[in-house]
Amino acid sequence: MSTQMPLVMALDDPAAALATVGGKGASLARLARAGFPVPPGFCLTTLGYLDFVAHGHLGEPVRTAMSLVDVSDPATFETVSRRIGELFAGRPMPAATATAIAQAYARLGDDAAVAVRSSATAEDLPGLSFAGQQDTYLNVRGEAAVLEAVKRCWASLWTPRAIGYRAQHGIAADGVSLAVVVQQLVPADAAGVLFTVNPVTGGRDQVVINASWGLGEAVVGGQVSPDIVVVDRDGGGIADYRVGGKEVMTVPADTGTREQATPADLRGAVVLSAVEAGELARAGLAIEELYGQPMDVEWARADHELFVVQARPITGLPAAASPGERWNDSLDGDYLWSSGNLGEALPDVMTPATWSFMQLFMVRAIAPPSLPGYRGYGRIGGRFYANVSVSASVAGAVGISARRFAEMSEPVYGKLPATGQIPPIPLPRWKIIRLALPIIVTAWRRAKTNQKRLPEFVAAAPGRCDDLRAGIQRIDGADELADAWPSRVEPFFLEACDMLAAAGADGVRLLTVPGKLTTLIGQADATLLLSGQQAGGPPLASLGPVTGLARLARGEIDRATFARLYGHRGPHEIEVSAPRPAEDPGWIDQQLAHLRGTTRGVDDLLARQAAARQAVWARLAQQRPGKVAAARRMVTRWAAFTRAREAARSETARSFWLLRTWVLRAGELTGRGDDLFFLSLPEILGVLRGDQAPLSAVPGRRATYELYRGLPTYPTLIRGRFDPVRWAADPGRRTDYYDEHAAAAPASDTVTGFAGAPGVVEGIARVISQAEDAGQLGDGEILVTTVTNIGWTPVFPRAAAVVTDVGAPLSHAAIVARELGIPAVVGCGNATMRLRSGDRIRVDGGKGTVQVLRRG
Repeated sequence: MSTQMPLVMALDDPAAALATVGGKGASLARLARAGFPVPPGFCLTTLGYLDFVAHGHLGEPVRTAMSLVDVSDPATFETVSRRIGELFAGRPMPAATATAIAQAYARLGDDAAVAVRSSATAEDLPGLSFAGQQDTYLNVRGEAAVLEAVKRCWASLWTPRAIGYRAQHGIAADGVSLAVVVQQLVPADAAGVLFTVNPVTGGRDQVVINASWGLGEAVVGGQVSPDIVVVDRDGGGIADYRVGGKEVMTVPADTGTREQATPADLRGAVVLSAVEAGELARAGLAIEELYGQPMDVEWARADHELFVVQARPITGLPAAASPGERWNDSLDGDYLWSSGNLGEALPDVMTPATWSFMQLFMVRAIAPPSLPGYRGYGRIGGRFYANVSVSASVAGAVGISARRFAEMSEPVYGKLPATGQIPPIPLPRWKIIRLALPIIVTAWRRAKTNQKRLPEFVAAAPGRCDDLRAGIQRIDGADELADAWPSRVEPFFLEACDMLAAAGADGVRLLTVPGKLTTLIGQADATLLLSGQQAGGPPLASLGPVTGLARLARGEIDRATFARLYGHRGPHEIEVSAPRPAEDPGWIDQQLAHLRGTTRGVDDLLARQAAARQAVWARLAQQRPGKVAAARRMVTRWAAFTRAREAARSETARSFWLLRTWVLRAGELTGRGDDLFFLSLPEILGVLRGDQAPLSAVPGRRATYELYRGLPTYPTLIRGRFDPVRWAADPGRRTDYYDEHAAAAPASDTVTGFAGAPGVVEGIARVISQAEDAGQLGDGEILVTTVTNIGWTPVFPRAAAVVTDVGAPLSHAAIVARELGIPAVVGCGNATMRLRSGDRIRVDGGKGTVQVLRRG
């Protein structure tokens, strides 16, 4: 063992440097030596990691594993990470290292609570940001727990994200090592992040502070809407204080930490006083002066004392905000916007690349209609919204009454406000007709022509898309890749868009089927018969992932077949910057885990529904034989329409995977990586042709994207001009409806919505905000969430019922719930505001009501 470097160094040791204690350790040592309030602790130097690798004979196996990394194939990052993780888990820690750690830990106090943080030697290098790529463990107590946390930190040097990032930036595997920082845990009552410049605008005249209750992990991880405090550099006065929702807080648990709901009286309370904000700003500016560059500082407060727990240079700082980067079409006028329908399939804040592709998509769509100067869609805070005002104005101009418009629209968009609250576009009727008629007729004719080609397209599209993706990945020249857009990529994408439009061409006419069938045979029987879309024809695409999982579990198909059939479907399937499920080697295992522990399999649920439908047909044949033929015609037409629409949606989602492949390859060939997701299609083509100018906009757009992505999901309905940041900072905000012209009335205490799927059930509510957390749903619990899409389907059999904020009778939640016979109430608007995990509730899917029986 070398004597040149100790195993353990004091946190403020003058010899602490990047090579010995990693980026985080070196930064904390610098801060501690300068007198900043850094919590006491020590660093386990890189010698500890190197000694562990040497004693465990891990060098050669790690190099062998790393030789399998293919920078163009993210799946290899996962495979290699898993192999290296297994190697590390199987090796013991050298005795000398364990002793050195134990002795240093004992000096911090008896059974002290500590934070154990990874500190890599390739961390926070100029122009690169490794933030969050290695692990941190909070509230670790006891010698054995500290030793285990250190070992886990070492292994986190080889996470998939860290492997990929280093590979893409040419950092050799042998060129990195890891130190570990062990510090006393600050028992913070408040914490957050400070930026010594405005990270969104690039303004150098302001310090921006994010603050929330509890430990800082909820703020750093983007799980909470914090208070946003803007402090003037000159004078230190508060220029703006926006109170955030502070929905959750990170607190110590018996071991580690946990998230808990923030008490109601703290959510609307300010976290920082003016004095504390000024003190933090001064500390941040002093740190900036020490480093000679803008800084990102993590801070914590305990018993009115402020601590600095981390500081790093701000990378990718925008020179200034571009005046065109507002990403907010609500500022164009007084219109009504809805995130229903397409917002269900695209629930994310869109990167500029995705928005660019969506605009191509919407040109081929039949609805919502657009007129010159008045688009039927737009983005608000980066999210997709339909302009209901345009649709309502076009409908009114061609003689459709306001009442009829609502009847036609609400099955798709969800609840709409009263007729008088939908502002029209400022055009006379004759001009709307003159502008709209050619557009509508052209789109309609194209769709009707393409209807004949739809079955052939759906059958061939998977293979065609796979071939195109493989071809794109083989292209080695930037110019050739640019040429591939108009010759290969765009034609397939536009064809997929056309097929989706064709599948929906009869949608308006067929929207009347449920009402007519209800009149004929009654609502309960009509709803049950219309649930038979999975039987008697091609499988319903929305149910594909969950029925496919059942087949996989039974051994009827293998994993490769399942991935080929459903690997393009997921909760973020339209956002091109998001990996497809098939790109994650652990995805299939995660999906199979949803099947375990549930008492109701998907096959059992489908069989139960099939038996119920047969009973209805038998009863009709006996009691009302004259109506059977008419009922069968309507059900057959409805099922064919729904299956075609769902199949076309699936293949359109697959075409977005082709777009993602093309952008990823462009990033590889230009050396700009994921920067290209923050450019529009014309800009990407320009960069491929050698024009570097568009890249100057990337930092500002990335910052804008991260800002909007960190906010809660906006209201389903928005009227007028809407500021997402100010709305998120309002503790009394509503998530169902926003009206610029009206005072914000509190949302109703009653939870009601559309009758999505019939049935009555009582059970425990589980409120889940994103599909990635859907595994938290217990068997037989009631799923409560903002909106579901195809990525949620595998957990539906676990749910006793489903309740959503966003949705309509034709939404994903309603369709899948009806097929499986699970009661559902959709489009409530306020379910996630009024219901909490642990509440016992009663869901009546036939009436569209949710009743709280007992608070959890």
